[in-house]
Amino acid sequence: MKIGLLHSLIRKDEKLLLEAFKNASCELVMIDDRKLIMDFKSAPQVDVLLERSINHSRALHALRLFESIGIKCINKHDVATVCGDKILTTAALAEAGVAQPGSRVAFTEDSAIDAIEEMGYPVVLKPAVGSWGRLLSKVNDRDAAESILEHKTILGSYHHSVFYIQEYIEKAGRDIRTFVIGDECIAGIYRSSKHWITNTARGAEASNCEITPEIAEISLAAANAVGGGVVAVDLLESDRGLLVNEVNYTMEFKNSIDTTGVDIPARIVDHAIQEASR
Repeated sequence: MKIGLLHSLIRKDEKLLLEAFKNASCELVMIDDRKLIMDFKSAPQVDVLLERSINHSRALHALRLFESIGIKCINKHDVATVCGDKILTTAALAEAGVAQPGSRVAFTEDSAIDAIEEMGYPVVLKPAVGSWGRLLSKVNDRDAAESILEHKTILGSYHHSVFYIQEYIEKAGRDIRTFVIGDECIAGIYRSSKHWITNTARGAEASNCEITPEIAEISLAAANAVGGGVVAVDLLESDRGLLVNEVNYTMEFKNSIDTTGVDIPARIVDHAIQEASR
């Protein structure tokens, strides 16, 4: 059995996966997306491709090409497409009836201002494509809204010409990230910070979060809504109950293994082997 690992730089997360593969009953094939050449007819022959690329565009196109010649991928191209775009994620969650913060999409500065004022300040402006809590803006008043929208329009890429506006949820200094593999929510962490952005990439502290039936239910519902596989689900605690903030398809877990006591990379490897056996 051959498992392909599609990668860019080998970060700590990938090093942990490599250690887990050493104890697994399979052959690991390293596939560097910086050197990969595909001709639409063939690809490195593996039973399953486990995607760990840092670059979203490379991941999307490589997954599509591997799947086009019949190679099973974790995660699927469709999952990467949906999770890589917050607008598509929100639409998928809405179609599945999964609770999430209120949001709007607008296509011009004027309509974005109208949408923001319809929702009421504060709101959060997010790039449709992006990660690690970058380029988020908490908008507290009209002056800030006009300034940020103008900067996005003039200085941003085409990704910033579509405005994704989300209800601001007061989360009391923390949110929850859960890890879903297949049909199980295996672990969760609280991410705590004095800043309103609680990504660990921005310095938030991680602590263990017990997986209650409520947390497991909404995490699995979110994962299924985007197509399933191996994902991380970001949850917000609110007076309306748990709300899904985002779903991540190339999840980072290095800060969550000791915190939760769950061997997340080993669980990912086990899942890849199970998928290869089907």
